[in-house]
Amino acid sequence: MASMATTFASSLSTNTKTSFFEQSSFHGVPISSPNRIQPIKSTHNNKNTPISMSASPYDLGSFTFQPIKESIVSREMTRRYMTDMITYADTDVVVVGAGSAGLSCAYELSKNPNVQVAIIEQSVSPGGGAWLGGQLFSAMVVRKPAHHFLDELEIEYDEQEDYVVIKHAALFTSTIMSKLLARPNVKLFNAVAAEDLIIKGGRVGGVVTNWALVTMNHDTQSCMDPNVMEAKVVVSSCGHDGPMGATGVKRLRSVGMIESVPGMKALDMNTAEDEIVKMTREVVPGMIVTGMEVAEIDGSPRMGPTFGAMMISGQKAAHLALKALGLPNALDGTLVGTMQPELMLAAADSNESVDA
Repeated sequence: MASMATTFASSLSTNTKTSFFEQSSFHGVPISSPNRIQPIKSTHNNKNTPISMSASPYDLGSFTFQPIKESIVSREMTRRYMTDMITYADTDVVVVGAGSAGLSCAYELSKNPNVQVAIIEQSVSPGGGAWLGGQLFSAMVVRKPAHHFLDELEIEYDEQEDYVVIKHAALFTSTIMSKLLARPNVKLFNAVAAEDLIIKGGRVGGVVTNWALVTMNHDTQSCMDPNVMEAKVVVSSCGHDGPMGATGVKRLRSVGMIESVPGMKALDMNTAEDEIVKMTREVVPGMIVTGMEVAEIDGSPRMGPTFGAMMISGQKAAHLALKALGLPNALDGTLVGTMQPELMLAAADSNESVDA
């Protein structure tokens, strides 16, 4: 694999504070603060805990809304969305795909308030396959030590010796989205597809976007030209092969920037999760690949219904992006704090896993 591209000369302030990252579970330590609520491990003792109901702040028997003009609603939505499009037309990082890896990456990046993060998701509902576990079952299994990330997010789980179980996968997805999207340096553009890449001088410099419904109907209508979004770093987290899966690496192959996309191999959980995290990397200058798209480009096994690798691969992709931006990160020793060995899952001291 080509070596890591020369660190991108960032225009961001050199005085960026690192306190956000000092608290990251990437160090094996959950976020702590004087007011932090410790995550509750599910037990039989708390199943029937009564929920107290307080008086409603309004009369439910004779409720009426304040009046509003329909045009005001239209203007409020349009003005805000157009402002976001202008703001993020040239941004620091674009994350393509809002599955579990993409959301974990964006969450980690967003801790630095000076890094502007745009998330592109072709579906109306972000989250990818992380709304359910395997075979449409509810529970989500996360192998240790990735449970530290769940502690940081304050997500309740049942703890076993080598893994934990969240009672419903939607708890992870809804929680990380609610925390991520509340941050002022993040914008999710859902129902938007990345149709192509911007490539200049052998470097990926952004994405070509369009409404997802337009992308799906190019064969039924006349030409419907796209829009663009420039970025210093693109993180491709498009998942495994499918109608809109692995689109980042497939496009790199079609333009000759990589040789092949062999596709993922058959299921092997123990091999797959370690490999996904280890091989999360900048595959060409300006583009980092994370999550199941890594298995597509490397021919690694699939891991099936376990999700820890998606979370940690996303975190690693975030720190690779920070490295490319010339900012403090957990991979080259510039981040303040001590990383505990159990969360160096991808052998971060190896040149291959960081600089491949």
